[in-house]
Amino acid sequence: MPDAAAIEAIERATLQAVAPERVESLGGWLLPMDHGTVGRARSAVPLHHGSHELALLPAILARYTALGFVPRLRLPDLPAFLPWHEALARRGWQRLQPTLTLTGDVQPLLAAPGGPPADLDSSPDDAWMAMFLGAGLDPDDGASRSRLLARATGTLYASVREQGQTVACGAASFGHGWLGVHGMRTAAARRGEGLAGRILHAMATEASRRGVTGVFLQVDASNLPALALYRRAGLTMAWPYAYWRCAVTD
Repeated sequence: MPDAAAIEAIERATLQAVAPERVESLGGWLLPMDHGTVGRARSAVPLHHGSHELALLPAILARYTALGFVPRLRLPDLPAFLPWHEALARRGWQRLQPTLTLTGDVQPLLAAPGGPPADLDSSPDDAWMAMFLGAGLDPDDGASRSRLLARATGTLYASVREQGQTVACGAASFGHGWLGVHGMRTAAARRGEGLAGRILHAMATEASRRGVTGVFLQVDASNLPALALYRRAGLTMAWPYAYWRCAVTD
C-alpha cells in the first residue's frame, strides 16, 4: 500500500491528466467537477486512506449541487471507508464500476519491446483519436473524452504505427513525481502481439529521461487481459475503488 504522500500525489496526478472543468479542495478531499462522462473527472475523491469524518459528506454533496454539478464519489474499497459506503447505501446510492489502482517502478517497463518502440507525440493526431475513441463509442462519451484531452497539459500521446495505420495507442502524463498511463487501446485484430508493451516501453523511456521512477494506472477490475499484461510488467494493486452515485438523480 502506498504511503499517504504517494496516494495524494497519484490522485492529484490523475486529475491533472483527466483535466476536469473545475477542481476544489475540501477537508482532505479533491472535488473535481465536470459535465462530461468520465468518472474520474467528476467524482469526489479522498487524498488519504485514513479515517475521514462522515460529517463531511453533506458538505461535499452540497458543494457539487450549489455549483450545478451532480454529486458523485470515487471511494476506496478499504475498511476506513466502510462508514461512507454504508451511509451512501442508506441514501439509495449505488456502487458501480469496481476499479483497481496499480503502481510499480518504471524500470521493468524499460525491457526491450518486441518491436520498435512506439512514437511519442505532444498532441494526438486523427489516427490516435480514432483508436482511442474506438468504433461504436457513444458520441457524447467521445466528445467528453476529447474535451478532457484538449484541456490536459503536458500529456504525451503514444502510437504504434505500421504500414500507415495506428494499431495501438496510449497517453502518458507526467505530474507530481509519477508517470500516469491512460487510454491504452490496441486494435482488436492485433491483441496479444505485444503492442501494448511497446507503448509502455516508450512511456517508461521518457519517464526515465525525466527522472521519474514510479508509474500508476487505473484499470477496470473485470478487464482480466489488461490486468495480466500489467502484472507481467511488474505493476501490483495499490488499492481498489468504485464509483458511487445516486440512482434517483443520475
